[in-house]
Amino acid sequence: MKIYRKFIRAIAVVTAISCTTACSDFLDEEDASNFTTDTYFTTAEHAKSAVNGIYEPLIPITNSGFGGGPWLMLEFATGLANTSLGQATNIYLVKDLINNSDNGYGNTFWTEYYTGISRANLAIEKIPEINMDEAEKQRYLAEAKFFRAYYYFGLVRMFGNIPLITNTVDLSSEQLYPEQASPEAVYDLIVSDLKEAESAGLPWRDLSGRVSMGAIKTLLADVYLTMAGYPLQKTENYQLAANKAKEVIDSGEFRLFDTYDELHDPATKNTGEYIFMTQFAANIQSGNWQPAILPYNLGISAYSAQTGGIFSTNEFANSYEDGDKRAEEKQFYFTSYSLEADRNDSINLGAPYIYKLFDIAANEESAQSDLNWTLYRYADVLLMYAEAVNEAEGGPTAEAYAAVNLIRERAEIPDLAGLSQDDFRTAVRIEQVHELSFENQTWFDMVRWRKAYNPETNQLEDFVGHTFSYLPNKALTERELLFPIPTSEMQNNPNLTQNTGY
Repeated sequence: MKIYRKFIRAIAVVTAISCTTACSDFLDEEDASNFTTDTYFTTAEHAKSAVNGIYEPLIPITNSGFGGGPWLMLEFATGLANTSLGQATNIYLVKDLINNSDNGYGNTFWTEYYTGISRANLAIEKIPEINMDEAEKQRYLAEAKFFRAYYYFGLVRMFGNIPLITNTVDLSSEQLYPEQASPEAVYDLIVSDLKEAESAGLPWRDLSGRVSMGAIKTLLADVYLTMAGYPLQKTENYQLAANKAKEVIDSGEFRLFDTYDELHDPATKNTGEYIFMTQFAANIQSGNWQPAILPYNLGISAYSAQTGGIFSTNEFANSYEDGDKRAEEKQFYFTSYSLEADRNDSINLGAPYIYKLFDIAANEESAQSDLNWTLYRYADVLLMYAEAVNEAEGGPTAEAYAAVNLIRERAEIPDLAGLSQDDFRTAVRIEQVHELSFENQTWFDMVRWRKAYNPETNQLEDFVGHTFSYLPNKALTERELLFPIPTSEMQNNPNLTQNTGY
């Protein structure tokens, strides 16, 4: 596999330990040493440094500029996003349902996630040999196992049958050209890793942004919920998902923010609603997605790159219920903003841009964002719980209503009540689409439901046959349930079979 051969040539451990890490309290940490895997893993600091490197592959996913950004792939696949960035070919391949294996966004996900897996494998293999405090050792191993699970969870959902590698690889390894594993085998490893990580006794929350018990249990709830849906349809896992989400709820460590402004306030990162985030710090490793969410060269920002990379379709921004606070100006979306040249003057942006990801201080002053990127927040747990309970119990319970209604109450819309199982299922799914919009969640939900959201009718439709509002003459097919394995991987590994339709 290409990523493993490149990794080996670079000397695995040096790559893993000398990178800029992804946690806020050690973003600027570097290890300038030049050890090999045979001599490096001897102290607790070596274990920490190796694990820090496993966080780093999260960062390139949100990197954005005039070529767009990898995270956009998951948003344009929903049909709910639009763009004015003409030169970003990768966007249009996905947006217009003409995607192919040359898409650079898919290649970034594949490469970065397998880099994270290779670093996790190295840490899991080497850290047990180190003479160090046992509790600290188990903490670092739990972080490594969490990330191996997280990266595999992303890959198996995006690409389907993927290589499953659990050991370090060198040029003589049988796994240098690995064969593809079934999704069931990948999920077995994911669940095993997360269960082992649970047993390490990590704190429920870590304000520095490191992996916590809250992150582990939330990811496991998401994994169980996904396994209960398509393609595995292991419906017994609905109860497991509900149980795991309930543990997060009952911990009392997390709460919904009172206002939507707190969702994009750097002062709130790793607190309150946030369970797990990609860590950024202004002037060290600045949040890197702002250029993508700015209108194209309208002069509203201190950023020199204002690309118009992504905004909501009008149909989706208008699909929220009447009176829904999330749809009000400068809540989840914004359609006008002051000009950098004169903050007393404003301009109509011509479309609903994404305010929930917008760093006010960075755009008005520094062009250095201190925002973190959200991977999981408490609203997601509440919605997972409500969905899973409805399926496991044959209908909504009082607790399921309470979970989803917390989100609706913040949005200032009426509580759900008196619904059948089918109607509650639909209502919660639409709530997920609206609440978690543009957070790289919706496409994954569409695939596991085999349903797509029609913002013009406010209904869920069969995924296969669904048409996007801007592309009425071309429907989704089974092909769009997965992304193509990157061309470079297909060329370098003769044991890979491309996904159907690509």
